[in-house]
Amino acid sequence: MELKTLTIAGVRQGLLEKRFSAAELTEEFLGWAEVHDRDIGAFLSLDREGALAKAKAVDEMIATGAQLPPLAGIPIALKDNILVEGIKTTAASKILENYVASYDATVVAKLKEAGAIIIGKTNLDEFAMGSSTENSAFGVTKNPYDITRVAGGSSGGSAAAVAAGMAVAALGSDTSGSICLPAAFCGVVGLRPTYGSVSRSGLIAMASSLDQIGPLTKTVADARILFESIRGEDPLDATSVPGKSFKTLSPDEVRALRIGIPKEYFTAGLDGAVTRGMETVIEKLKWLGLVMKPISLPHTRYALSVYYIIMPAEVSANLARFDGIRYGRTHNPQPTTHNLQDVYFKTRGEGFGAEVRRRILLGTYVLSAGYYDAYYAKAQKVRALIARDFDEAFKSVDVILAPVTPTPAFKIGEKILDPLAMYLSDVFTTQTNLAGIPALSMPVDGYRAERKELPVGFQLIGKRFRDDEVLAVGEFYERAV
Repeated sequence: MELKTLTIAGVRQGLLEKRFSAAELTEEFLGWAEVHDRDIGAFLSLDREGALAKAKAVDEMIATGAQLPPLAGIPIALKDNILVEGIKTTAASKILENYVASYDATVVAKLKEAGAIIIGKTNLDEFAMGSSTENSAFGVTKNPYDITRVAGGSSGGSAAAVAAGMAVAALGSDTSGSICLPAAFCGVVGLRPTYGSVSRSGLIAMASSLDQIGPLTKTVADARILFESIRGEDPLDATSVPGKSFKTLSPDEVRALRIGIPKEYFTAGLDGAVTRGMETVIEKLKWLGLVMKPISLPHTRYALSVYYIIMPAEVSANLARFDGIRYGRTHNPQPTTHNLQDVYFKTRGEGFGAEVRRRILLGTYVLSAGYYDAYYAKAQKVRALIARDFDEAFKSVDVILAPVTPTPAFKIGEKILDPLAMYLSDVFTTQTNLAGIPALSMPVDGYRAERKELPVGFQLIGKRFRDDEVLAVGEFYERAV
């Protein structure tokens, strides 16, 4: 049996039928990662001791006939901006290179309660700032389908770990497509849930009004299982909300959903492979009985500009706490260090990478006196218009279908020296974060571990707190592929 290709459901069935033990399964994934990740660079650290101890506990539960929790024995990887007590959490930054978390993020506590086995922490763009995982202070994550290409970002390590069979599933975080984009590049499924549906407590903040934790998996069914385990209100996160009713739609109910096709997302700049992929998906959904309807989201063209005003402003505020005094790296005083301000400047200058410094500077500028109203306040008004576009569109459709990225995975180094070209990778994903609505990224032709050609993804966008409808259409499509 090829254990590394198993889904969450497949692992659970295998454990219950005693075809393998949790310890055997965990050892298989750890061993595969220790060897194969030398080429990919998906992990920043592996927790062999902790993972095998947890696996042994699951095997004891099975031996005694105890009721297994929903994720019992499932090897899961976590993006390294999610805190795990007693484990190093770096956010892929030199400034947190030796920081060890003192508590579990809420999603981690829920995973542990559900029986999941956390096997390691995955690479990302530093502080989740990037679209390719090339901005990590600890190396580039490569695409498992072509190691000369990027895995996407900022959750590139999590997506690559799942695609390469080094984890059954993973968690990432999404601020502007950071789950959806790497999922599309690596040929896996990524769910960016409705803002507030999953607690952000214990997630190292980038832009607090945009950040959201979500699953990266091999199938939509697995994404549903993982999302169900981590969602819900949390008193430690004031932006979280009580879990809404979550239903499984029948095939007839799915066919009754109306699918919107936004003209603004189907532009002349789309790569031919992406265009063909979208045509394939549209024809497949029509064949399955779903009705397509053209729609317009007129303020789409402003989304990227709005995002790159609001996000840096929040970055500037959130990263002010990383001064080398309270967290992580501290600059050792030198003869040229005359006061506390010098310590701050030297610590942050040495600890933060170029992209992080760029965004802090931009954010500080747009929040400064004389520019706040001209930039930040205006951007928030346009953000409201973008959200209103979706509200209007959802009066006539239930789910929106769109490409995830303009191109498949690009070459490593191709865009890293051109920030604007890199930022344009998020041109189709930024809108959902600004509006706080769910988006599901999935491969056009389904997950194929043996596939060699570059994956192409598409996204399904849903109404606020109607993640169930997005997942239902995704599962409906997935079963037909």
